[in-house]
Amino acid sequence: MAKLVSLADGVAELVRDGDTVALEGFTHLIPFAAGHEIIRQGRRDLTLVRMTPDVIYDQLIGAGCARRLVFSWGGNPGVGSLHRFRDAVQNSWPAPLELEEHSHAGMANRYVAGASGLPFAVLRGYTGTDLPRHTTNIRTIDCPFTGETLTAVPALRPDVTVVHAQRADRAGNVQMWGITGVQKEALLAARRSLVTVEEIVDEFEPLPGQVVLPGWAITAVAHAPGGAHPSYAQGYSVRDNDFYQAWDEISRDRDTFRDWITQHVLTAEAQA
Repeated sequence: MAKLVSLADGVAELVRDGDTVALEGFTHLIPFAAGHEIIRQGRRDLTLVRMTPDVIYDQLIGAGCARRLVFSWGGNPGVGSLHRFRDAVQNSWPAPLELEEHSHAGMANRYVAGASGLPFAVLRGYTGTDLPRHTTNIRTIDCPFTGETLTAVPALRPDVTVVHAQRADRAGNVQMWGITGVQKEALLAARRSLVTVEEIVDEFEPLPGQVVLPGWAITAVAHAPGGAHPSYAQGYSVRDNDFYQAWDEISRDRDTFRDWITQHVLTAEAQA
């Protein structure tokens, strides 16, 4: 059964220097509060994994938490580039950033392989692309039954996966709904997991399209209302489009970025 913890205690216990960390969420339920707590606690040398690294990864990279990024797309959704990401790649500021790039299908299948206890995943993707020339973790494999040449990618098994969801019950089971990405697979593939939630309830109200993550598969749950802002949590909040637009200017300049991180993350209190 997952234990209920504070966000600060959950990050302190589960996220360690040098870990491979996946913070997953798609369009909504992006675990910003947990990412900010990782920054506050000064974690370093992380391998950050995410299918679609956006603003929270820009912040983690700019704060010096990351050594390596494993991903399939990166950008400020609907706005443009991630300037702290770009600065790290082009200028090694605040530290050099290694890259491992995949397709969306490749990343999703890597999580599925990890969740299934398999050493690798097989798919037809990557054919005709340059990714295999630049990513050593993409290999060809011949099907033993048809002889068809396919692509193999190694399983993803993060040291810790962090996701945000709408509700948890007091036994540590988690309920989420709306647009879902690979949160379930990323969580099941991880050695440890932290789920932040909008609300802790005595009993779930069944909802169409819900995903229930069982408490036995989760290490810890933290109550973090508003923990997806500036993304949204369906049924609880709306997307802060103004913030995403403002981030483009905030993140362009190193000093402006550092001032923002200091004011809004480093000196802000962690959620209880």
